[in-house]
Amino acid sequence: MTSDEKAEQAPLLRVINKDATPEEVAALVAVFSALGSGTDDPPKLPRPVWNHPARGVRQTHRSGPGAWRASGLPR
Repeated sequence: MTSDEKAEQAPLLRVINKDATPEEVAALVAVFSALGSGTDDPPKLPRPVWNHPARGVRQTHRSGPGAWRASGLPR
């Protein structure tokens, strides 16, 4: 942006009270800057398989031929 474009833009903050101290203006700026820009939160990433809650649920054991060997294999 050129200096002319900057001069034409409206100010982001305008102090109406002429008796405002620099400390009061600084406090207002700090509060407004802490509020953030108003953008949404970052998108949530998909949950990894190793951290999925279903892993904590006990599964039934297999029965029949080869069940002992299958009990130690991942499903």
